[in-house]
Amino acid sequence: MNMSEPRHFLRGEMQEHVDMSRHVSWRAGGQVERLYQAADLADLAVFMQTLPQNEPLTTVGLGSNLLVRDSGLRGTVLLTHGALTELRLEADGTLYVQAGVPGAKLARFAAMHNLIGAEFCAGIPGTVGGMLAMNAGCYGSETWSHVVRVQVLTRSGELVERTPQDYAIAYRSVQRVDDDGEPFPLPTDELFVGAWLRFESGDGEASRQAIKALLEKRVASQPIGTPNAGSVFRNPEGDYAARLIESCGLKGHQLGGAQVSPKHANFIVNVGGATAADIEGLIERVQAEVEAKTGIHLHPEVRIIGEHKNHG
Repeated sequence: MNMSEPRHFLRGEMQEHVDMSRHVSWRAGGQVERLYQAADLADLAVFMQTLPQNEPLTTVGLGSNLLVRDSGLRGTVLLTHGALTELRLEADGTLYVQAGVPGAKLARFAAMHNLIGAEFCAGIPGTVGGMLAMNAGCYGSETWSHVVRVQVLTRSGELVERTPQDYAIAYRSVQRVDDDGEPFPLPTDELFVGAWLRFESGDGEASRQAIKALLEKRVASQPIGTPNAGSVFRNPEGDYAARLIESCGLKGHQLGGAQVSPKHANFIVNVGGATAADIEGLIERVQAEVEAKTGIHLHPEVRIIGEHKNHG
């Protein structure tokens, strides 16, 4: 990729051969060929115009639901955290929030403006971009329940607004729909950069107390102090992944530096020196054991990307 011509238009920072372990919460994984930290949304739009159409592109916020395989990742990673940070209350009462804003910051901002219903966002260890892409949620609430419209950026640098009617929304799943209403995977040539969200007016102080209680519950029940990616598996209908994993005797099970957390069985933690292969191998082992003993196949919530090593 030749960046020499348009570079003087760009205000962000380009790095090459970057260890993604620095940018994912598991603190494991291989290198990406290029990494771009945009200055803001306008800068990102200009950058998108410089990309060759065949350049693989990956968007990363806090890297909290992501694993990059040890052999690395081709193309360019875009960092939204620290770039897409705008958060404001609109005249119509909606909140405009850009994709790099952490869920906890969104929850606190809503409470500060006496809006209720955003408390669950504090329990999501990622940014709004990731929350939109996977319909993230916890404690019975989900992101897209509050979406009025979204803002996407295309590979040509064009900003487009879409409504929930343009998407098929389900549990931890977001797809686009075509003109006939048929769902298809989110296009790789555009990315979520912002959204307008609506929450009810209410008691901001009560909301702040609810956020505090939720965060205390997270600390008490989840391995917050050890590198992890949040919940690894989706909850199967009518059950909990953690319960199934624990019932199979896998709590504390270890592969290399990766361990099924003794504190919460739906978390895999890096107890020191874990490779991406350790983590992915443990994910697959848990899936196999649970399916063999219960007949239930656990589907990962985390994204696993990158090159498979060629053992040939």
